[in-house]
Amino acid sequence: MKCRHCAAPVTLSLVDLGTAPPSNAYLDAQALHGPERWYPLRVLVCEQCWLAQTEDFAQADELFSANYAYFSSYSSTWLAHAQSYVEAMVQRWGLNERSKVVEIAANDGYLLQYVAQRGIPCLGVEPTASTAAAARAKGIPIVEEFFGTVLAQKLLAQDHSADLMAANNVLAHVPDINDFVAGFATLLKPTGVATFEFPHLLQLVAQCQFDTIYHEHFSYLSLTAVQRIFAANGLTVFDVQELPTHGGSLRVFARRTNGLERPVTPAVAALLEQEASAGMGHAAFYQGLQPQALRIKRELLTFLLQAQAQGRKVAAYGAAAKGNTLLNFAGVRSDLLPYVVDKNPAKQGQFLPGSRIPVVDENHLRAHRPDIVLILPWNLQAEVVQQLAYIHEWGGQLAVAVPQFTLLHQAST
Repeated sequence: MKCRHCAAPVTLSLVDLGTAPPSNAYLDAQALHGPERWYPLRVLVCEQCWLAQTEDFAQADELFSANYAYFSSYSSTWLAHAQSYVEAMVQRWGLNERSKVVEIAANDGYLLQYVAQRGIPCLGVEPTASTAAAARAKGIPIVEEFFGTVLAQKLLAQDHSADLMAANNVLAHVPDINDFVAGFATLLKPTGVATFEFPHLLQLVAQCQFDTIYHEHFSYLSLTAVQRIFAANGLTVFDVQELPTHGGSLRVFARRTNGLERPVTPAVAALLEQEASAGMGHAAFYQGLQPQALRIKRELLTFLLQAQAQGRKVAAYGAAAKGNTLLNFAGVRSDLLPYVVDKNPAKQGQFLPGSRIPVVDENHLRAHRPDIVLILPWNLQAEVVQQLAYIHEWGGQLAVAVPQFTLLHQAST
């Protein structure tokens, strides 16, 4: 295998999670009578540029299909994050009705709706038909294609050059990361700024967040790797912020290398030093995740088997991709976890890929009163704990499995 950025041979393993179907490939009742396509799920690290990356088995157009079921607007936490981002960017860059904001991976318009509300012209790029339709319903103009240099040139010719380009949680999702980044250097105005948010590989390893690994994530990113990738494709990093989202993310600010110069903030050097001090430039850093993933798998299975033996009812909340990675790696099926609750109607009535556990609405939870509810999207723990506080009325408890299996106390509500 060769690195998808620098083409160097890649042999260092970060984690091997066996095989799994694509984590967002939910099944309907008819699909239960047929087979699923499973792919190896293994992440390797390039020791030349330190880009962590999956082996290439699944194609992007299969992973991000027309009925893609992830809608950002079903998380109040994420909506608040998007609104805060827009406010900060408008203030920092002086955006107004003469500006143009382009978001790559606009999903269901969760972010651009706040841009539009301010009267700032905007455009979303979103390749999945289901979420693109939801964005259009909010009045957001959407180009329904995958982004790269070809589309960037087309948009440039259509007078869509951008003062601000936003790319939240999409940099990890692109198979051709060089072409994707080069597209930003093409579409940005010489004075423009691009921001990229992505889960920080440093936190993924430190917090044992192996369940954020799935086929839709082609890359797992550090600032060390991103700075090199950007520099090779016409962008210069000039600022970075650490965020609490997704268990610890980075927001990287970049400009065209041949555009307006901007001072590089001290935060860039500080974070690069933090990564170096953690050992991210050495193979040993990446070799500790596999045993931690196996530990979490054992803890979850031990809990579920003991609960069943004791006659305690267990359910799960959040039909999230990270939950599918965890459940399929652990081999959990509906005999141990009979259903998962989710408030997204697009997922209700479907079945999780691989485990084939049914996805139900919240009324099912109230009716069956489980003893324990396992929160699968642990990054939304605070939101879910508040939302499901009522389960304590019948003595129910909440739990998380990552970074270690923990029963949450009622006082946390």
